[in-house]
Amino acid sequence: MVDPPSPIVEPRLAASVILLRDTESGPEILYLRRNPELRFMGGYWVFPGGRIDAADHATEPDEDEFGAARRAAAREALEEAGVQVDPKGLHQICEWTTPESSPIRFATWFFAVAANPEMVRVDGVEILDHQWQRPEDALRAHRGGGIQFANPTFALSTRLSGHATVRDALTEIDSWPRERLLGRIHPTEGGRVALYAEDCGYETGRLECGGPRHRIWMLDTGWRYEREF
Repeated sequence: MVDPPSPIVEPRLAASVILLRDTESGPEILYLRRNPELRFMGGYWVFPGGRIDAADHATEPDEDEFGAARRAAAREALEEAGVQVDPKGLHQICEWTTPESSPIRFATWFFAVAANPEMVRVDGVEILDHQWQRPEDALRAHRGGGIQFANPTFALSTRLSGHATVRDALTEIDSWPRERLLGRIHPTEGGRVALYAEDCGYETGRLECGGPRHRIWMLDTGWRYEREF
């Protein structure tokens, strides 16, 4: 007898912020290491972020629909890293939703902002460590197996590579469409691949399709982000 499929878990609303600072060698991003004992993404390196709480929904005059997400992202930056940022100054990027096959799911709005704090203070409970790194260096460490990334962290670090200044990076972010991404995970030789809605194989699951590509290859030999549409 075949067991019935598990019900799809409703995603919780969340927000995250990419903190960027200028250096002589280019912009650096603040990455935080989650406690390996945590059920969700334990041991992963992430941007500050977490669930949107009820208190984040306090409305202000002339506020857009993403005010709660902005406040949540700023609050998490303070709680997890001791970094204070203005919610109104956050640059909106996109929303990533955990795949439907996951038992724990979040629909997370990502933002970015320039930040150059004198120091970073992690809480030592949920977050155990931090690093300022150029995204290129963080991706190199990921390829070498030194750090773990979730799909959004990998993809956004890839897209934010190669900028000369934080201002350049934020200007490019402002030109991006405000996408809502929900990946579908498929097995492939040597690993897995996540397909997103613009990909030619999204509806069918066929990886060898001719057409637009929007996918993350998660292979034993390394990860690769394809975005051609």
